[in-house]
Amino acid sequence: MKKLIIALVLMFSISTVFTSCREEKKTPGEKIEEAVEDTGDAIEDAADDVEDKMEDVKDEIDDKVK
Repeated sequence: MKKLIIALVLMFSISTVFTSCREEKKTPGEKIEEAVEDTGDAIEDAADDVEDKMEDVKDEIDDKVK
């Protein structure tokens, strides 16, 4: 009886590990929404980078003019 209980507990804990590691299933709509949000974030980051570079160039030009 004790071996049976230990075996069941061991099987349950192993099955829990394998099922908890799976990625949650998303609907196609959720996948599209996530992709659009990721793309929007990437565009914002790129725009910020360009703005920073433009300010750096402006500062360099201002320094050379002075």
